[in-house]
Amino acid sequence: MAKHSLTEVRPQTVTGPRGAGRRTPKASRIALQVIGLVAVTACAFVTVVAPNLDAEPASASFEGTFAEGSVVTQTLDVSGSVAASVFRDGYAVTEAPKPVIVVETKSSSSDSGCPDPNAAVADPAGAQAVAADLAAARGWTGAQFDALIALWSRESGWRVNALNKSSCAYGIPQALPGSKMSSAGADWLTNPATQITWGLNYIQGRYGDPLSALAHSDANHWY
Repeated sequence: MAKHSLTEVRPQTVTGPRGAGRRTPKASRIALQVIGLVAVTACAFVTVVAPNLDAEPASASFEGTFAEGSVVTQTLDVSGSVAASVFRDGYAVTEAPKPVIVVETKSSSSDSGCPDPNAAVADPAGAQAVAADLAAARGWTGAQFDALIALWSRESGWRVNALNKSSCAYGIPQALPGSKMSSAGADWLTNPATQITWGLNYIQGRYGDPLSALAHSDANHWY
């Protein structure tokens, strides 16, 4: 009889790699932590960055009239749940300076230092008659006297109160200043005889005679 050997076959337990069963719970915990961190970060972002995402949109209206080139007051009405401040820089209005009006006033002869022409009354014909006698006493008749008539007609028109306002020359011979004639008399301001006497003395002493005085006046426009 043949011998049979019996071998006990034991069931074998199949196991995975060592330690694989313990890593599965740890990976799950890490994944949950990552998901939680992402959720918290998202909530914080919504709260900080866009706090008004759920707010109703603001409505605003603007009404006003604007006329280009108009000087009238322009208005702007702003209304709504959200309104921005509207302002402008301040300004001040300065009145333009008023023009200065210079009123020229005529000063009297006494104020300017000139003799007063209103103190005497002119009589050219009477003055020439006086001059004819005084000139004849010096021998100045005929052409000499005619030269004298021409000379003082040009200077003063034989007016006893003739006044040159720019120079203050005065009288029939246009003495400059008129007070020079006081050497012929204190009444030089009004008396034609006093003025003529001084004038004849001036001509004789400077030019010799009326003809020479007239020639100088013709050439130089003064004597």
